[in-house]
Amino acid sequence: MDASWFEPVRAYCERGDAGFWAEPINALTNAAFLVAAGLAARRARGDGPVLVLAGVTFVVGIGSFLFHTLANRWSMLADVIPIAVFIYGYFALAMARFFGLRPAAATALTLAFAALSFGLTPALDALSGHSVSGLTNGSVDYAPAILALLGVGLALLRRAPGTARSVLATAGIFLVSLTFRTVDVASCARLLLGTHFLWHVLNAVVLYRLLIAATRFRL
Repeated sequence: MDASWFEPVRAYCERGDAGFWAEPINALTNAAFLVAAGLAARRARGDGPVLVLAGVTFVVGIGSFLFHTLANRWSMLADVIPIAVFIYGYFALAMARFFGLRPAAATALTLAFAALSFGLTPALDALSGHSVSGLTNGSVDYAPAILALLGVGLALLRRAPGTARSVLATAGIFLVSLTFRTVDVASCARLLLGTHFLWHVLNAVVLYRLLIAATRFRL
């Protein structure tokens, strides 16, 4: 493997050196994803797609733990790839379950959403002349996910108002969690631990709520 994959990465306030336990709070708060996955799987009661995404949520916690302990380039991929799998997997499930789309249509919309997501940050960089990802500590990459949650929630208001309210409330929690992720490095001067660990805790709540909304959904 290319040695560059093992280059240390310092991305968060809590990390002061390259040690395994240099981010103990960021590392240990990933247990919230494991708890969310277990609780969602228990509530799913044989709901196959939700059980799969609960498994992905578990992997999110493991991948994030690896990144906040090993803190190198390959573990960064272990962190971000499962999150992406959950986002696009849940989007496809929402299109099929909440709106009754056939697999081909749900897949096509999911691919379009993925293309929009991957193209947003380069487009914003080109328009602004700056690295928007750098300015937001990478949080801009999650903007499409928030927009998708808001769009799904609003579109469901007439069809399934209970689910719509749940999804919109979850979008609000996600926005708060994303704010904590964004301000982590900027908070270093005042907060020794930073705020990234709150992203873990609240984001675990977000994933759990989304899984429960899917498994409870009824038109």
